[in-house]
Amino acid sequence: MKPLGIYIHIPFCEHKCIYCDFYSIITKSSIEQYINSLKKEIEYYSNLYTEEFIGKTIYFGGGTPSLMTADYIGSIIEFLHKHFMFDKEVEITLETNPGTVTDNKLREFKQAGVNRLSIGIQSFNEGDLKFLTRIHDKKAAIKTVKNAFDCGFDNINIDLIFNLPGQTKDKWRSNLEKAVTLPIKHISAYSLILERGTILNKMVLDGQVKISDTDFDAELYELTIDLLTKYSFSQYEVSNFAHNGYECKHNNIYWSYKDYLGFGTSAHSFINKKRWWNYSALNLYCKAIEERNYAVCGSEVISGEKMFEEYVMLALRSSGIDRREFISLFGDNWLKQKEIKLKQFVTAGYLHIDSQVIKLTSKGYPVCDEIVEQLI
Repeated sequence: MKPLGIYIHIPFCEHKCIYCDFYSIITKSSIEQYINSLKKEIEYYSNLYTEEFIGKTIYFGGGTPSLMTADYIGSIIEFLHKHFMFDKEVEITLETNPGTVTDNKLREFKQAGVNRLSIGIQSFNEGDLKFLTRIHDKKAAIKTVKNAFDCGFDNINIDLIFNLPGQTKDKWRSNLEKAVTLPIKHISAYSLILERGTILNKMVLDGQVKISDTDFDAELYELTIDLLTKYSFSQYEVSNFAHNGYECKHNNIYWSYKDYLGFGTSAHSFINKKRWWNYSALNLYCKAIEERNYAVCGSEVISGEKMFEEYVMLALRSSGIDRREFISLFGDNWLKQKEIKLKQFVTAGYLHIDSQVIKLTSKGYPVCDEIVEQLI
């Protein structure tokens, strides 16, 4: 049976942050209806794919999944187990925001089956948090991590954002130094990205906010790699660092071009070289589920050329190109054609190549996009 990742989108939020472009709604009035629609969608796809796949991961993203009660999250996990086969070591991640969980709620999530938390801290700097319009402060962020660990969560990730307006190297270094003192096993460190349609993007276009240039962004990124590596966080993807054995299994499914099913509003799926995505608006999603048990609003079949390009890009961004797998999928012509260019990147210190893998070095990660562009 082939490995499968399952993503569940929970769109409910208390507040829409200025930089966020994920589909979310500031209401809780439709939760019951939404849970019922999710279960109908899960049952529909289980009839298509149960015998072909075995679930390796379940990931609750949002929105703010931690706004939900543990009973709701537990009922979805239980329903998934009734309709899909899962590995005994299935990784179940819940995105969690500080300020939305108590000690008791964290324990209930653990009892419901969640075994990995991804906590959206973004910064330990009060000024940064106010700018990002987060609902928590530094104290709440630290408390949430420590409480989660005390409640039995050994596998904890935190999200951080760098290159925020006014953020100096010292401020960012302080964020990282605070992070490594906490009982966490994984850090996702993202450069601030301006997404169309967000409040922040409009503020930049209107001249209210200025973003630092790419050179400063690169300096912060290199600082991130150096400091986290020093504290035994190995970089296994462009923006992700983990202690050995705590790499995110769910994200690795995406990056290794494996199959996944997405349930809920705006969720994407990728099965057997076909990609499709759901309606974003909750009312359209629920209406479609009611009428036909699925809510697909668009799809594409991945061509051989596009699959090659996506595979190379995703592999180089993460754990590298597995030479044996690559040859089984695409043959060895590309490897022969690019042999000189690949050797040039090795000489420059950007790539490491051996008999098994072609992988970016810590020097190569900051220029990943440029390397990929030259190779494909």
